[in-house]
Amino acid sequence: MAVVPIKVPMVSESISEGILAVWLKPDGAFVKAGEPLYELETDKASQVFIAPSAGILKIQVPEGETVQVESIIGSIDPDGSAAAKAPEAPRAAAKPAEPAPVAQSSSTASASAESANGGVATMALAPSVRRIVTETNIDPIGIAGTGRDGRLTKGDVLAHAEAPAPKPASAPQPAPVLGTPTIPTSSTPRESRKRMSGLRQKIAQRLVEAQHTAAILTTFNEADMSKVIELRAKYKDSFKAKHGVALGFSSFFIKATIEALKAFPNVNGRIEGNEIVTNLVYDIGVAVSTERGLMVPVIRDADKLSFAGLEKAVVAFAGKAREGTISVSDLQGGTFTITNGGVFGSLLSTPILNPPQSGILGMHAIQKRPIAVDDQVVIRPMMYLALSYDHRIVDGREAVSFLVKIKECIESPERLMLEV
Repeated sequence: MAVVPIKVPMVSESISEGILAVWLKPDGAFVKAGEPLYELETDKASQVFIAPSAGILKIQVPEGETVQVESIIGSIDPDGSAAAKAPEAPRAAAKPAEPAPVAQSSSTASASAESANGGVATMALAPSVRRIVTETNIDPIGIAGTGRDGRLTKGDVLAHAEAPAPKPASAPQPAPVLGTPTIPTSSTPRESRKRMSGLRQKIAQRLVEAQHTAAILTTFNEADMSKVIELRAKYKDSFKAKHGVALGFSSFFIKATIEALKAFPNVNGRIEGNEIVTNLVYDIGVAVSTERGLMVPVIRDADKLSFAGLEKAVVAFAGKAREGTISVSDLQGGTFTITNGGVFGSLLSTPILNPPQSGILGMHAIQKRPIAVDDQVVIRPMMYLALSYDHRIVDGREAVSFLVKIKECIESPERLMLEV
């Protein structure tokens, strides 16, 4: 059978390249058809691709390289053998031939006598040894010879040249002056480096672009979570028994966001050139934190889903994002984003827009705080809300009113359920 090439697939019309993050099988290994083979990072997601056929893997592009769509990164030989080829033993370097002994002349004999008296005359050395001594500027006096009659050999001089120089005696350290801080020394590394993943690089690039291309402002409010918490506590068991998923906070905030987007459509829009494009659909992105970085899967037509449908979508996308099985199409086309820093304990933040969107809602940790209700100080579970928006398309009045609308919906959740 013919060798099967491994090509980088077209993952999206807007993506022309990616980074070959990791090979999941070593070069020369036997792989099965449909087995996870390599991981590709793009500016949208990190995806695992499977082997197109069974056989012996031949890797042609190493990890960390940027690869183009439809390019060949390796091949699979269906007829190959899985037996590993034993590495050849390194050949021993040929030992240079010792110089032929030179008959001692009267001058040589004199030099030998001088050597016996504590010195070695350069003129008495063999030509090859003399050349090394001259080139390396080494004084042959004091080098013990291992050749015939104690003569210096080429190996003696080379060994002497490669020997580490003796360490000079350390000078006594002055006593520390009282009141002078000392700098501790340690052999422990003070830093480490690793290459940013392709996904992390693209996230960083998009965040900087958002700051440079949009006029981002953030407005804040707070919501009393008492009634939402009471509803969840009252119906959580029956809800999960019926729908097979827990009733979380996500569905309440997605529903509230959709009501606010309907009331203030500019927040659901974007700027293209000198035009304002208003989205007529409600495709809500829900930010998910993973080891590879932040991903924002999109719930399509979220306004048409029930509370149970929204909770199931959030759970499914979160699982796919963390497992690395989410597709690029799952991450494209959102009209508005919700991010929840509260799961990590964040009390307040200013989220950054997800271009080209014009708004992003930030949820935060629920914290019991004293507030005034009917002129009485009471303790309520409160959540700070943040709306970052593009001031080029959304006015301050709209932004503040948008966030007030979400607050009203969260504090009267029965209206969301009854759609009134």
